[in-house]
Amino acid sequence: MEPRTKELAALAASVAAHCQPCFRHHLKKAREAGASEEDIEQAVELAERISAVGDQRMAEFVEGVMKEERT
Repeated sequence: MEPRTKELAALAASVAAHCQPCFRHHLKKAREAGASEEDIEQAVELAERISAVGDQRMAEFVEGVMKEERT
């Protein structure tokens, strides 16, 4: 995988993982690897959407398990 793509993926992963130090590190590395601001924004937006869906699915799962345990 080329460095630019690798850093964009790592940047997105840091957003999804809510890792602030990781985000700062990979943002710098992505820029150094030649990622455009548009590429960076798209990677961040994608990670935010994925994270939001994961958060919602987890909340639904937790609610379902808690209901099961009460019955």
